[in-house]
Amino acid sequence: MYKQIDSNKTRTVILMVIFIVFILALGYVFGEISEFGYWGVALAIVISVSMALLSYYRGDKIALWTAGAKPITQKGNPYVYRLVENLCITAGLPLPKIHIVNEPAPNAFATGRDPKHASIALTTGLIESLENEELEGVIAHELSHIKNYDIRLMMVVLVLVGIIALLANWMFRISFYGHGGRRREGGGQLALIILVIGVALAILSPVIAELMKLAVSRKREYLADASGALLTRYPEGLAKALEKIAAYPKPMARANNATAHLFISSPFGPQPKKWMTKLFSTHPPIKDRITKLREMT
Repeated sequence: MYKQIDSNKTRTVILMVIFIVFILALGYVFGEISEFGYWGVALAIVISVSMALLSYYRGDKIALWTAGAKPITQKGNPYVYRLVENLCITAGLPLPKIHIVNEPAPNAFATGRDPKHASIALTTGLIESLENEELEGVIAHELSHIKNYDIRLMMVVLVLVGIIALLANWMFRISFYGHGGRRREGGGQLALIILVIGVALAILSPVIAELMKLAVSRKREYLADASGALLTRYPEGLAKALEKIAAYPKPMARANNATAHLFISSPFGPQPKKWMTKLFSTHPPIKDRITKLREMT
């Protein structure tokens, strides 16, 4: 389990470095084909960070509202409350706000910017369909997202994606509407090459950025599985829970792309087994996750 955690942390750092290098390269090309130079990059960063700060401090409430989550108290649902409380004591975490989503599809998610400002949400279908040890495994997985600061990491990734999207959009407009300083100066073959690269990056950058974001998201799911198994000391509980979640045939009623990466499993239900679907998936295949969990026993 410790090996799995270390491996995923290392891969996540590598992906983050690639992300930053990609932004720097995009910023360089943007500066070369525009008359704004690196002031355009600075403006893109300011706008993206501003949007991210709004999401950082209010994103959890938006996610809970979007999912239709309602808070519970110890008296209102003592069973779920005690399970979360006991696992928080074991993990050394403050008790998050606990929410229930009135939804037959079994699923769960955690949100919040840090352990002191965190929430966990479970669907009614999850609570009703899982045995005690299985539900513990799911809760431990979500608490691991909180303890590992996965939500904060994904916020950083979203900032980077926002910067890339803005730069790509500006590059595309500059390339086609003739506001590039290099173009007006008739910089010869070098200017033409840079222009072609700029147009290509403007078209491909948002797709590449999205793929990198999804790759980070998938790696964090593996890490949370390993961390959750370490917390309960019973990987089989989470493995059985994932089997039951995967067996449910219908998507969640309020599933949407903006919050899909938060859930323990895709809220859109079973996905076709095609390489393109896997490439753009927010979650790794459940069969792979189950296999890894059972290798830990």
